[in-house]
Amino acid sequence: MNFTPGPSELYFTVPDHLRRGIRDGVASLSHRSTPFERIFREATEGLRELLGLPHGFHIAFTASATETWERSIQSLVGETSYHLVNGAFSKRFFEISQQLGKKATALTVPEGSGFEAVNLPPGQELFALTHNETSTGVSLTPAILGAARKQHPESLVIVDAVSSLPYVDLDYSAIDSVFFSVQKGFGLPAGLGVWIYNERCVEKAHQLQSRGKSIGTYHSLITLHSFARKYQTPETPNVLAIFLLGQVVRDFLRRGIQVIRKETEYKAAVLYGVMDRREDISPLVTSPEHRSNTVITISCPGCLNELKAHLESQGLQPGDGYGAGKTTQLRFANFPAHSKETYEMLADAVEQFKV
Repeated sequence: MNFTPGPSELYFTVPDHLRRGIRDGVASLSHRSTPFERIFREATEGLRELLGLPHGFHIAFTASATETWERSIQSLVGETSYHLVNGAFSKRFFEISQQLGKKATALTVPEGSGFEAVNLPPGQELFALTHNETSTGVSLTPAILGAARKQHPESLVIVDAVSSLPYVDLDYSAIDSVFFSVQKGFGLPAGLGVWIYNERCVEKAHQLQSRGKSIGTYHSLITLHSFARKYQTPETPNVLAIFLLGQVVRDFLRRGIQVIRKETEYKAAVLYGVMDRREDISPLVTSPEHRSNTVITISCPGCLNELKAHLESQGLQPGDGYGAGKTTQLRFANFPAHSKETYEMLADAVEQFKV
């Protein structure tokens, strides 16, 4: 069982959907054909239902969440962006804004730390929030996610939910855009990003364009949106990936989003509970309020290699630590593809480990 935080374990229905897609010629469909428009529509309407998207939110496809970092800054920021940074991926989002020549600033806390109450500065066009920092397993609290809209309702708020959707139940009245890629919580092969955005984002992109600002080309938000309204894409996309997403979303709907959320919380509690009972193995994130339920990071200084070998001997593949934590930490994905039974097996293996 693959517990790496991405690409992670495939959802168990994916092989059957993949075989059917190949058999039915999905991989070679024209992206200007009626069958492709049906595939696009099924995937996006399923996501709308699964995530509870309100009216006025739209969905477009990119190559990855990494691409969406860049496209969102290009299309939504003329001058200023403000970032909450507490790990490698939120930092990278911040750096991309700088590299695009924006006046990007950041509130930074140490890796493994969450944010307490924040007073966000005025005059920012966009606040960039990483809900779940995949490098460390820290999540933003609902209060932090809602702070920007409460303090500065005129600004746009965009949320990187790469490793937290579909688990997290977002308050869409507090944000304007959210994005993810499919190789984590949706249990699919890598190669597809999903960008969700509202009318305020579309309006901002048009405003920037009318002022002569460059907002990108074939994947600017304006171009993506104009094609998405017709259930199409500007370029030839990964049609098979969109098809597989639609099928897995339908599987999730049958299973029920509330069931998925409750199972995620149960699995996280099982593994965190083991660590709370040990002295030599502990969660990297010390504050329970800030611990992720979907990426769980174990700190094991001095016993990392032995713990990893112990787990691998039982067919349990952990994810390595990231960056500075590579030699002292292991990360474990907790996505819908990971069953309760396998998480109980993982917890038992960690509990039985002896240095």
